[in-house]
Amino acid sequence: MSAAYPPPGRSDKVPAVSTSQRYRLRNPASGREIVIEAEPEDIYLDRESGEPLEVVGKVLPLAPSDSRLPWAVENLRFCTWCDQLAQKDLNDCPTCGRRMGPLGHGAGTG
Repeated sequence: MSAAYPPPGRSDKVPAVSTSQRYRLRNPASGREIVIEAEPEDIYLDRESGEPLEVVGKVLPLAPSDSRLPWAVENLRFCTWCDQLAQKDLNDCPTCGRRMGPLGHGAGTG
């Protein structure tokens, strides 16, 4: 018996958009922070100390999003059509939906 490839209902060409929200969590005692995809009702423990981590905030962009980059200056560029900010790993502008031009030489090198 052979299995269908790709499995029914799945595409091997387009990766699934993550629907999990990423959160910034902090250990109150040490101040150590991590960013993970988390469920707000779950309790997460620091792997070094075993202490519970507290939620500091949600990481932008909010889920679901096509981008995996945090909303930070070094990860943004301006759309060539509407002049709104968009993450560098996106091809289409999330504001106007149009295809953005390629990143110029040295655009991501600071």
